[in-house]
This record gives sequence, C-alpha cells and structure tokens, in this order.
Amino acid sequence: MAFDIEMIKKVYDNMTSRVDAAREIVGRPLTLTEKILYSHLWEGKAQVAYKKGVDYVDFAPDRVACQDATAQMALLQFMHAGKKNVAVPTTVHCDHLILAKVGAEKDLAFAKKQSSEVFDFLSSVSDKYGIGFWKPGSGIIHQIVLENYAFPGGMMIGTDSHTVNAGGLGMLAIGVGGADAVDVMSGMGWELKFPKLIGVKLTGKLSGWTAPKDVILKVADILTVKGGTGAIVEYFGEGATNMSCTGKGTICNMGAEIGATTSTFGYDDSMRRYLSATGRQDVVDAADKVASYLTGDDDVYANPEQYFDQVIEINLSELEPHINGPFTPDRGTPVSEMKAEAKANGWPVKVEWGLIGSCTNSSYEDMARAVSIVNQAVEHGITPKAEFGVNPGSEQIRYTIERDGMIAAFEKMGTKVFTNACGPCIGQWDRAGADKQEKNTIVHSFNRNFSKRADGNPNTHAFVTSPEMVAALAIAGRLDFNPLTDTLLNDNGEEVKLTAPYGDELPKKGFEVDDNGFQAPAQDGSAIKIEVDSSSDRLQLLAPFEAWDGKNITGAKLLIKAFGKCTTDHISMAGPWLRFRGHLDNISNNMLIGAVNAFNQKTNSVKNQLTGTYDAVPAVARAYKAAGVPSIVVGDHNYGEGSSREHAAMEPRFLGVKAVLVKSFARIHETNLKKQGLLGLTFATESDYDKIQEDDTINIVDLVDFAPGKPLTIEFVHADGTKDLILANHTYNAGQIGWYVAGSALNLIAAEA
Repeated sequence: MAFDIEMIKKVYDNMTSRVDAAREIVGRPLTLTEKILYSHLWEGKAQVAYKKGVDYVDFAPDRVACQDATAQMALLQFMHAGKKNVAVPTTVHCDHLILAKVGAEKDLAFAKKQSSEVFDFLSSVSDKYGIGFWKPGSGIIHQIVLENYAFPGGMMIGTDSHTVNAGGLGMLAIGVGGADAVDVMSGMGWELKFPKLIGVKLTGKLSGWTAPKDVILKVADILTVKGGTGAIVEYFGEGATNMSCTGKGTICNMGAEIGATTSTFGYDDSMRRYLSATGRQDVVDAADKVASYLTGDDDVYANPEQYFDQVIEINLSELEPHINGPFTPDRGTPVSEMKAEAKANGWPVKVEWGLIGSCTNSSYEDMARAVSIVNQAVEHGITPKAEFGVNPGSEQIRYTIERDGMIAAFEKMGTKVFTNACGPCIGQWDRAGADKQEKNTIVHSFNRNFSKRADGNPNTHAFVTSPEMVAALAIAGRLDFNPLTDTLLNDNGEEVKLTAPYGDELPKKGFEVDDNGFQAPAQDGSAIKIEVDSSSDRLQLLAPFEAWDGKNITGAKLLIKAFGKCTTDHISMAGPWLRFRGHLDNISNNMLIGAVNAFNQKTNSVKNQLTGTYDAVPAVARAYKAAGVPSIVVGDHNYGEGSSREHAAMEPRFLGVKAVLVKSFARIHETNLKKQGLLGLTFATESDYDKIQEDDTINIVDLVDFAPGKPLTIEFVHADGTKDLILANHTYNAGQIGWYVAGSALNLIAAEA
C-alpha cells in the first residue's frame, strides 16, 4: 500500500470538479499542467483564469520533501514558526552528507560518525513534528520519492531543485527554498507566479544507444540553461508513452538545468507498471478512475501550438546520443561530432573517471543498461581504461541489483560501488589527486557539470551523458570514442565492437529490500525536546532578521560585481561546506567565494573600501557589517542558476547585504531572496551593468515608495564624485513587500503563530 493513500484519494475526489470548473472558466481544453495547477488552488475551485507569467497565485501542495543539507535550515526555520506539527505529509532524506571515497560500507560508517550530530538533530525534529525520516544509506531523496510518494496529478514541493524528478510519475513537483517549504509545512498557501507552458512533442521511439537522457540533453541544447525560466515543460506524444516511467523521471530531473519551474508527463501504462511494481496498485486503482484528468485534453496534444507558449518537436527515432559539456549542462554535442569538437576546443580526450548514479540516473533500468555494456567488456577481455564508480539510487535499487548479479558484474570490472547517496554529483567526492588541479576529463550521468562541482578541481572537464554511454566511454578511456561506429582492442589485441545496451525496465523478479531505512515519526512528539549545543560548529539556532527601518538605503558599498556565470555553487559552494549547512554563521564564510570579480577577474578577491585592500568576499562583507555599512551585490544573467539552496540568499542577508542587482535571475533564487527580506532587483537597462565601478557608494533613493510595479532609482556615486542614476525593476507584489517590511517571510509566520 502507498504512503498517504487517503490523501491521494482526496486529491482525486477534488480533481474532477475543480478541473471541470477551470475548463469552464478558461473556456478551452486544458493541458495537464493547467489541470494540476487549477486543481491545487488554495482557494479551491477556480474563480478566474490566471494570466501566465503575470499573476501570482497561492497553491496547496500535497506534500513536502527535504534532503539533509537543506532540511537543517528548513527545520530550524520551522521550529521558529511556532507550529506543533506539519500540516501536510513531509519527509526528510539523508543523502547529501555522505562522502564518496573508499566504498559504500566504510563511507557510510564514516558519514554516520562525522555527521551524527546533524543526523540525530534531523531525526529528533522529524520525530517531534510528524515528519517521515529516511536514514543515511536509505537512498537519494528523488529516487525514494519516485519509489514511494510520487503519484499522477499530485503537486509537491521539495527543498532541492531536482524535486522535479517526480514529474516522471505525472506530478507537478517543484524545487523551492526552505522558507517556501516552511509555509506549506505550517499550513499556509504556497505562492508561485502562474507559469508559461512549453510543450515538447516526442515522436518515434528510442532504440539502440539512445536513451531518455538524450532527450533532455537535446532539449537543454535547444533551450539553454535559462530557456525554461518561468515555464513548466509538458512532454507528450507517442514517444512519451513509449518510454519507461524512470526514463521520464530522468528527463524531468534535468529540467532544472534549463531553469524550468518543473516538467511533467501524462498518466500512461508505464506509470501503471511502475506504481504496481513498487507496491502501489492502490494508487493505480484510484488514478484509473480519473485517468482522463491526469493527462492533457485531446485537442491540446492534437493542436499544441494553440495551447503552449512554445512547442518543440523531437523525433526519438532520429535522436543521436549526446554528450553535454564541459562546465555547463546545455552545451550539447552529438556523439558523432565529439571527436571534432574536442579537437577544436582543446578538451582532454583521455577519460579519467566514469560515474553512474545520482538522482538523475540511478534506476533499475539505468543500472541494467549500463551493466550490459560492462558485461560485454568482461566477456571480451577488455580492460577498462578509466576508473569507474556507481551510486545506486536507493537501498531498494541496491538490494535488487545485487540480487540480480549487477553489483558483482560491476565489481568484476573494478568498479567502486559507493553509498546509496548523492556523492560525486554534489561534490561529496574525495577524489585522489584533485588537489593538484590538473586538466582532465570525466564523464558522468549526473545533471550538473559546473566548474569544481564534482571534485573541487576547476580544471576538471565534466561531461554529462547517459549511463550506458558513461560505461562505454570509461571502458574506452576516450571522450571521442563513438560506440555506434568505433571498435575497441581487447587484451589479446583483437578488435571488438560493443553491441547496443539492453536493460529491463523493471526487475523480472520484482523489487526487494531487507531494510529500506525509513523511520516513522512518533505518534505524539509533544514531549520531545530539541537540544542544540551553543558551542556546536554544525548547528545554530536562528535569530530573526531585523525588520526594515522604513528608510532609503544610503551609503552602501559595492561588495562584488560578479562577472559571467554565477550559480548557487558560486554563491554558496557545496562539497566540504555541506557540513555547515545548519550553522548560518559558519556557512556564511563561503559566500560568493566562487564568483569572479569583474574588476580583477579573480575569485574571492574584492576591494574593501574601508581600507583600500583586497580580501576574501566574506571577510569584506563582515568588515562592512561590523562598521554598520550596508553592501550591495551586482551580477550578470541568470544569477542564482542551479540548486535551490536558500543559503545563497540567507548568507548575504546575514552578512549585511541589502540588495542584489542583476541582469536576470533564476526563479528559485529570486524567490529565496524575497523570502529572506533582501531586495532582488534587475537592471531596467542591461548596459547599466557597465556603469558600475569598483569604488562606488550606492544609494537607493526612493525605497520609501517601494510598491508593486514601480521601479526603484539607484544612485551610484563614483570615486571621482561623478554619479550615475539607474532604474532597477522588481517583481515584488504587495504580499512580498510585506515580507521585506517584516524582515523576512518567516517573521510574519512567527508573528501570526
């Protein structure tokens, strides 16, 4: 039986009448996206037709999920909200704080010892507030959600940008910051600007070396890392129904890499098969009763140009395997063109490591297709030229593939099987030699490949591809190897051509697991006391941010003018910094240390205007804060791209930054800034970015008139006494301005409690 089956049945009971009402209000057939949105309105049945990309709307998500790195701050905020219990089903998953180094058993034991304080804190808070807790080693949050909680037509939010993975089971699953999660956990509506719609029509059928991963790698190449911003992507067509459920999850997962709010697929037989195989026939029975409401209306898919703001069509029968990168997930190269591309760009063609797993590609089918390539290498006597690592997605996956002989097959090739956790995908990888910062290439089946992300080495060229292609490239040891056409030499000097991969969609013997790692919360947690040691360097209770004083911002100093790509990895790095995610003061020592200073093209080196010397960004910010001097951050396009981590907003707020002024924002980061009481502003004229000088003093001269739709005027006073006045746009509505006035959204929740 599914978790929360009664909640799911209630969603379906409401869905028919709410979708019917919405169809009448809107006056036309509806996409699946619109059906789920309108059936989850906080107000109940739709009263008006909302304008896409314009109207802010309150929704009522069905559940919340948090991973251990972000859960710490989310739960610290929830404790501050003054509630006795979570208002919707909520889970916490321990998957980020486990370092990949030696292998699963030793790495997990080390993590439990090193992070026991944090794991104990998360366990006890979960127990107290009615939250399901998944222990270290149980698996990666998004794989566990897909296996246990996701359901067609549902809406959930999660404190991780790859929450969108659950779209593979027909959900609208959206990544958010912890403050957004606290809203929903506290029983409040969750606000989202009504999204635009992108339709992706998939024709044909995948075959040979082409995998679901190649669909999203192609879409990322088309749309770029910001092409999906403010939109939900809906996949449809025969190619969609011909694909496995977990393959759909892979596609939705990497929708975060195009900036999309989320992605989804309509309910079909692949979802029925997956739900049944994972012990949720009761969900199938309930969903089948409202099946027509769990996909787009017929005319939508017959005439998509009339219903979507943008339509992309991909013929899966013609789609070639892709290898995306390096340093950005949207630079797509078909495998047949990689040899020429690598040579033209000077990319290292020797592959040092191949890595399979992460929340993106760690399903049974992924492992089976990859191991089919590994088996060929073993059978033909081919010694792999690169090192190889695997992270199973969950304990259920690991247990099942071990039973079916896949673990043994991987290990025959010398593969390191790491813990059921994120590992190298999020920088939790103690890679030998990475500190030498040598130029090298790795290939992986993860979702992101930003500089330094996997191993901390800025010279590691990371390329994203499917698990089967990772296996082939790792065995060949060359980035320019094309398994569709090229051959390999075995240990006897004989030429061998790999045959196309094959893997069962679902295990023939069914899934099995001995202990899935789930801890149910206490029936009554009121007597549980949460203790946080004041001397801890891992956990720190939060103090409320100060409310706005009602005055203009004057005498502010430029902290940094960030140049080029500035992701949340640049603003608040992961890897070794993950251990401080529950301690705002300590984690703030990584603020913007990865951002490039536009004035000297260096990282973590900015001018302290009080002393005239250069220092680390956090040190300069602390100096300004100690002196009572406000500071401002300036950035480029798609600022805050990547993870949902709200630390990237909380750290500037904590260190005295008053505003972040950029050319454009990634959606989640802009919302996180608003929630934490910071001004998130965009240049009305993008070229004004060039007017900002290193020694500027900054005044926001009309903040006292802060109002929806009214640009703010910012005065930049240069060192020579000259001035530039520029206009800055914002997207704050009246409620969000209320957050700013109160000092943060959480302050309002706490006041109401």
